[in-house]
Amino acid sequence: MKFLSEKNPDPCRTFEIINEGLSKKAVIILMACCSVVYEGRARSKLGSGDRMIIIKSDGSFMIHQDRNLDPVNWQPPKSQCKASLKEGIMYLEGSRRNPTERLEVKIKSTYMASYFIGQDSKDLELAGYEENMREMVFENPEIIEEGFRPVNREYMTSNGFIDVLGKDKEGNLVVLELKSRRAGINAVKQLKRYMDSFSDHKEFVRGVLVAPSVTDDASELLDEYKLEFKSMEPPREFGTDKNLTLDFFNGF
Repeated sequence: MKFLSEKNPDPCRTFEIINEGLSKKAVIILMACCSVVYEGRARSKLGSGDRMIIIKSDGSFMIHQDRNLDPVNWQPPKSQCKASLKEGIMYLEGSRRNPTERLEVKIKSTYMASYFIGQDSKDLELAGYEENMREMVFENPEIIEEGFRPVNREYMTSNGFIDVLGKDKEGNLVVLELKSRRAGINAVKQLKRYMDSFSDHKEFVRGVLVAPSVTDDASELLDEYKLEFKSMEPPREFGTDKNLTLDFFNGF
């Protein structure tokens, strides 16, 4: 059975459903009136209220209220979760040893108890981030400028990792700092630090900030540092060959 759900189960039946779900490494969801006590790096107590309790197959243990995005209490993956029945009252516990933590939920009444056995082996694909821009540059170097050739990604310097290090058609080194959103002065200063890593380089090195746009103060700072700007939107589709929307400026 991949899915089981029961309304208003008594404590004994709730206990059975939870244990069955735990033994099958299923995702367990409870709608219940409960109170919560946490002991570990700190201590907390949450009085009785109606909440959603989720136990995942990886050991994640979460208690959600009817507001806010994040759980009000939680234990991370690889926690040890167990159910117990004491004098007709249901208890759930999630614990781990390093660091020593314990989250106990006392269930006053259960409105719904369910478990689900799913199959999901896919990883989340992201679009619109610096990594997507970096892939786009390596696959289509001409989007930076004619003759540009990327050489290294995440190139290590004493001041951090350069997003893309390449060469222009004249053979000059080019440092690319990629930002998927409008760039401010911090991005310019970051690029300048990377440029400082090449202060003893005998040949000319260009620094280029690549972003959809820059703020006015960032534009002024680029001009002051004699750095360049290329306007480029990150890909919004999955894969760098789909419906790319790009805009280009020649820099300062």
